Amino acid sequence: MTITATPTPAKALLSPANHALVLIDFQSQMAFATKSIDTTLLRNNAGLVANAAAGFNVPTILTTVAEKSFSGPMFSEVTEPFPGQKLLDRTSMNTWEDAAVIDEINKIGKERIVFAGLWTSVCIVGPTLSAIEQGYEVYIITDACGDISTEAHERAVERMIQAGARPVTSLQYLLELQRDWARTETYDFTTGVARKLGGAYGLGITYAKTMFNASEGGH
Repeated sequence: MTITATPTPAKALLSPANHALVLIDFQSQMAFATKSIDTTLLRNNAGLVANAAAGFNVPTILTTVAEKSFSGPMFSEVTEPFPGQKLLDRTSMNTWEDAAVIDEINKIGKERIVFAGLWTSVCIVGPTLSAIEQGYEVYIITDACGDISTEAHERAVERMIQAGARPVTSLQYLLELQRDWARTETYDFTTGVARKLGGAYGLGITYAKTMFNASEGGH
């Protein structure tokens, strides 16, 4: 049998319309004990993901645990891209056991869910395994997650991958949503987020545009 290639993307790739994003417990108390990733980098990556989702109009759920009584406010880097959006506060460590969150999942109606948050081994493993068991396809943004130790984070990621979850990173998430530099309607937005939050890659964009007026896709 001969295989014929076609210029079409894989169905497994993320696009703005084919998934929902759930950002979980990016809160002060959870961050204090996170040791698997530097807190500054964690906040940066979480902000990158939130900005990417907001800019591409990805349906997004923001959820906290014991916000007023223990864990504190959600990172401003996560909430500012979604002005006025209600935070769903829970008592359950497993987001998937919260009825209000599940109501929003069902309203959104996407069969593909992307998770990021704190901590990887509790607040991300719980909903990931639960969603997979109920038939959802799950992606985890591993560098926008963190845990009390590198060991805890890595074992949690391994456990989720073994269950069928697909790992991605924060910058990968942004670029996968753009995917083609010829998409002019989101080009400036994507490169703008990358320049602000994309680390060395963003510096490279700034340098190329400033020094040579270079751009991708003929922009």
